[in-house]
Amino acid sequence: MVRPECQICRKHRGEGPLVGPVIYSDELVFVAHRATGSLGYTFIETRRHAPYLDDLTDAEAAAIGRVTSRLARGLRAELEVDFVHTAVSGMGVAHFHEHVFVRHCGTPEQYTWWQQWPEAPVGDIPALAKRLGAYFD
Repeated sequence: MVRPECQICRKHRGEGPLVGPVIYSDELVFVAHRATGSLGYTFIETRRHAPYLDDLTDAEAAAIGRVTSRLARGLRAELEVDFVHTAVSGMGVAHFHEHVFVRHCGTPEQYTWWQQWPEAPVGDIPALAKRLGAYFD
């Protein structure tokens, strides 16, 4: 079910401010890089409008697990990172989405795992998204 007012459903249609380079998609999940900012901040979302983690089907949950591990391997291989983090929260948009993001090597200690370092590496986000897509073949 698609909700026209949902920002993530709009994103999947290529509309709105959340649209970023697509890394991978299939009938269950949609994986994309954030449109702007540092390299290595990505999102995994359900194709179906499932508001929360407990709304996922078993097939969606399995697909999310599979793409999360592949995406993490790709981020670690393609970027110089200390860690690959993931977070799911019920805040913000009520459409399941998982944040998968890196802590770049050299990030100062005062930045906690969830804070974005303003000096983090930037670059060609579409090119990175294309390289990351190879980890889903």
